[in-house]
Amino acid sequence: MAEIGASKKEQMSTKYQPSEVEKGRYQEWVQSGVFKPSGDPKAKPYSIVIPPPNVTGKLHLGHAWDVTLQDMLIRFKRMQGYDTLWLPGMDHAGIATQAKVEAKLAESGLSRYDLGREKFIEKTWEWKEDYASTIRKQWAKMGISVDYDRERFTLDEGLSDAVKKVFVDLYNKGIIYRGEYIINWDSKAQTALSDIEVIHQDDDGAFYYMTYPLTDGSGVVEIATTRPETMLGDTAVAVHPDDPRYQDIIGKTVTLPLLNKEIPVIADSYVDRDFGTGVVKITPAHDPNDFLVGNRHDLPRVTVMNPDATMNENAGKYAGLTREEARKAIVSELKALGRLDKVEHMVHSVGHSERTGVVVEPMLSTQWFVKMDGLAKRAIDNQSDPNNRVDFFPKRFEQTYLTWMENVHDWVISRQLWWGHRIPAWYHKKTGEMYVGIDAPKDSDNWEQDPDVLDTWFSSALWPFSTMGWPDADNPDFKRYFPTDTLVTGYDIIFFWVSRMIFQSLEFTGKRPFKNVLLHGLIRAADGRKMSKSLGNGVDPMDVIDSYGADTLRWFLATGSAPGQDVRYSEETMKSSWNFINKIWNASRFVLLNLEGFTVQDIDLNGPKTLADKWILSRLNEVIQKTTELFDKFEFGEAGRQLYHFIWDDYCDWYIEMAKETLTSDDQEAVHMTKSILAHTLNNILRLLHPIMPFVTEEIWQSTPHKSESIVVAPYPTVDDSLIDPTAVKELDILVAAIKAVRNIRQEMDTPLSKPVTILIKPTQDAVKEMLIDNTAYLERFCHPEYLTISEQVTAPAQAMTAVIDGAEIYLPLAGLIDVDEEIKRLEGELVKLDKEIERIDKKLANESFVSKAPEKIVTKEKEKRIGYVKQHRSVSDRIETLQQN
Repeated sequence: MAEIGASKKEQMSTKYQPSEVEKGRYQEWVQSGVFKPSGDPKAKPYSIVIPPPNVTGKLHLGHAWDVTLQDMLIRFKRMQGYDTLWLPGMDHAGIATQAKVEAKLAESGLSRYDLGREKFIEKTWEWKEDYASTIRKQWAKMGISVDYDRERFTLDEGLSDAVKKVFVDLYNKGIIYRGEYIINWDSKAQTALSDIEVIHQDDDGAFYYMTYPLTDGSGVVEIATTRPETMLGDTAVAVHPDDPRYQDIIGKTVTLPLLNKEIPVIADSYVDRDFGTGVVKITPAHDPNDFLVGNRHDLPRVTVMNPDATMNENAGKYAGLTREEARKAIVSELKALGRLDKVEHMVHSVGHSERTGVVVEPMLSTQWFVKMDGLAKRAIDNQSDPNNRVDFFPKRFEQTYLTWMENVHDWVISRQLWWGHRIPAWYHKKTGEMYVGIDAPKDSDNWEQDPDVLDTWFSSALWPFSTMGWPDADNPDFKRYFPTDTLVTGYDIIFFWVSRMIFQSLEFTGKRPFKNVLLHGLIRAADGRKMSKSLGNGVDPMDVIDSYGADTLRWFLATGSAPGQDVRYSEETMKSSWNFINKIWNASRFVLLNLEGFTVQDIDLNGPKTLADKWILSRLNEVIQKTTELFDKFEFGEAGRQLYHFIWDDYCDWYIEMAKETLTSDDQEAVHMTKSILAHTLNNILRLLHPIMPFVTEEIWQSTPHKSESIVVAPYPTVDDSLIDPTAVKELDILVAAIKAVRNIRQEMDTPLSKPVTILIKPTQDAVKEMLIDNTAYLERFCHPEYLTISEQVTAPAQAMTAVIDGAEIYLPLAGLIDVDEEIKRLEGELVKLDKEIERIDKKLANESFVSKAPEKIVTKEKEKRIGYVKQHRSVSDRIETLQQN
């Protein structure tokens, strides 16, 4: 039971210093074991698996956003008494990690081939250990409350076993197959890419119009292409079967320029007769659509490029040139031969590798694929199951997910890399027979394993259940914590990861991988552009923490936008977040200065209370209720707004200032009550804030009267209905409105608080009159009147500034300072505002959906507001009429 003493107070400087607050605190938490599941069989389990960062470098702001929101949820649920598990882990990131290691080797003049596969993988593991250590330090800096004893890595033994089982099972079901198809080829990484690893961007290009002569000498056909270098792999030209212009050439042949090769003219409905010339070249080995046309017409497939995107032996004299060099040379020769009609320059969308940035080459290749039709259908159908569906927040992203699933292509899963899960397939060295299995063939000397590895997303798709010990269905973690509760990630990863986790989980466990998926947006630069290395506008979250502290960054990420919305990084917003924490810090210092020797046992809320006391306790419980509801709905931005206004406005700017009036009084019972409420409210504020701001709340917690050893395991605040007092809230709101009205008039008339003025208040309701008289001390403290009159007998002076609030009219006689015309104009502006408020409420009350669905007390409150606004409108109109008559 903590007691406040001088030493604790002195530890709190007059300014919030995050580095001092955060130093060493995280290690204390980890070592104390508060992040581990409670294991309480009576407690309801709540589990999250961390979106695994890859081990190629530092955490970026997007991942910092992921872990902030997930940490908020896990701390929130832990404080609510759930048996919480937050399982951390990392992704091996095949392409990205191998590229980093190869680049490092290149600095020493080495390649992976110089080392050989085994030694290269050893080097990559060394890289992984170095960067995994860095990521753990960054997690600690962010303050995330994971159970490190359960940390997993996508290449660890358990996950590797799961990957093998999934591959073999899908192969045996005929869902995984090996085939020759057009795939996306990264010529720099020299590996296949899935469709969603291709980023399309606008590049400068051109349409090249070429002519192919009909072999019988009867004429030519004109063809437009953006890739003249691929003409060397043409095996046909095609027209639409119903195009009247070309009926006479279907079945004939043309001579392919440069190679003097005879190829057929075919008819296929794929051709768009309204685009270009209506004649297209067919290159089955270098275009996905041409590949399908070639299959229908049994055309040969001629590959004219090497894996590094240089031209191969099928390109004739152009062999050895890069694709760009070949394009220039071919265009030049076509022009010389009179086969180039024209060139139209344009901008078009070109696919680039997400990892290396190079232009993706459609390439004919033998790869491993996952057949997606059955898996996708099951995932789509599952959304109709109310007990097993995945709920998306915001809900609109469910349609994004479903649309992608409905149009998904087979998934190419093989990668021509060394770092990753090697494909569990072997080929007999003599017979060529293929064997697929979890274990290698017994006579392994006669078999050679497939050199390719699996797409990183293949193992990441198993993450929610493979990390829980699957395929061991009896694993205690799997039985207790799977399915997990909530996944938090960016909306840009729905296709890469979210969808794949869903269909793999349904296939292998029969259950959804998580109940909810909360999708946040992208963090953009201040000008709205996407952050990127090329633009040099990226922000390192660790640098932000060094400048402002982890809690400042977390508050910004937690409350900066609504679910699914992008947010712009702003230095000014970050400073505002720091100012908010500084406000809390200084308010806590004030409270501690007045709680010397006060213990948690001294907190007693029974007994007489001032209006301010009743009001703050009622508002506190309103905020507890709203914040809890908003957290449960993942509306963290609105929860933050509620907390911000309650803490800054209600507690700091009003209650603490009002408490000063009581703390200096001789009424010791009232003083003790005020101290109790200051301590009680601060204690609840800290617990409400803790999921978002773990460091500063723990630091202040340790200096205030408290029960739990750490705020991490302190109970989350719950509503005490006995302390909710709508009457006190309404009365205090009127009192605050009166004080604000006087202050606004003083400011408008350039009359500072130090200058004495007469304040006349005419109550229009008996209850308001009684409340104002009972709280004259507050009016005098905040308004500094020379004379204060509260009476229904007050008559409005001819020259006075007027304010109309709910239940009272306020006049400040300022003879000589009043411009009647300006005052009428100001009051007319007030009428406009009141008209809008009345109109807003009328629309709400006319909405049958609102009236029928909203709680009765909410509807009643709106009706009461309308009555108040109408009364104010009448008083303002009367005052305008009086001024006009004078």
